[in-house]
Amino acid sequence: MTETGTARTGDPERGTLAKAGTENFPVAPFFLPRAWREDLMAVYGFARLVDDIGDGDLAPGGADARLLGVAPQDADDRLLLLDAFEADLGRVFDDTPNHPLLRRLQHTVRRRDLTPEPFLALIAANRQDQLVKRYETYDDLLAYCELSANPVGHLVLAVTGTATPERIRHSDAICTALQIVEHLQDVAEDLGRDRVYLPAEDLKRFHVQEADLAAPTAGASVRALVAYEAERARDLLDEGAPLVGSVDGRLRLLLAGFVAGGRAAVHAIAAAGFDVLPGPPKPGKLRLLREAGATLRGEG
Repeated sequence: MTETGTARTGDPERGTLAKAGTENFPVAPFFLPRAWREDLMAVYGFARLVDDIGDGDLAPGGADARLLGVAPQDADDRLLLLDAFEADLGRVFDDTPNHPLLRRLQHTVRRRDLTPEPFLALIAANRQDQLVKRYETYDDLLAYCELSANPVGHLVLAVTGTATPERIRHSDAICTALQIVEHLQDVAEDLGRDRVYLPAEDLKRFHVQEADLAAPTAGASVRALVAYEAERARDLLDEGAPLVGSVDGRLRLLLAGFVAGGRAAVHAIAAAGFDVLPGPPKPGKLRLLREAGATLRGEG
């Protein structure tokens, strides 16, 4: 679902939060007020940990499972871990959670008066990952993104006190786009987990077989398919970009970073000839800065 970065080792809390630097978007950049940074990192820690549970990327040794009260012999049971994580999330709202990342989150929940729903949606997305390995249509994929990606945007707007129906709509477009871009970057990695996030109807349209996705490099049909999905992501980023101009100050810089990160990643995919199979194409810092400037100027 989300980029795994390096393996989490040592302190589970620190290891999870350290992954923030590997994402396609800025998580809690230095120019934000300290309270915002702390709260956004708390939200990130939750989202990163639930994805690590769902992807089987928890650090060796079972520290997270122990913190969640899961027996060592069950530490590889992802659905059981997700159930335990949801139970600990419940304690965020009415007791004291066991996992340090959830104790960190509790301060943010209380300070920002956050509700459980966005967090529960992220857990539901990871449950779905254990049960649903393919998506027949683009609409099916969008419904998944409503669980896996869009709640993060809702939480960012809630933490910064800027949520309105129109901003949420624009945020959903951006977050869905970022999720699609990540799926494109991670086609080979996801296939290794027996997951394909490219809609089956699109594979058929471009005459792509799943075996083609396991090749070391992409053939013409796979490249055409990836280009098609990348254009969808770019269109969604353009649709959501007015969110940036609807706010002021440092929040505007943060939201521009989200859009710019997605646009730069799409550019990197295109620059690789839409061949994502050797590994995820990554944008350079100069491209990120160019895209951020263009986004702040209201340019597509």
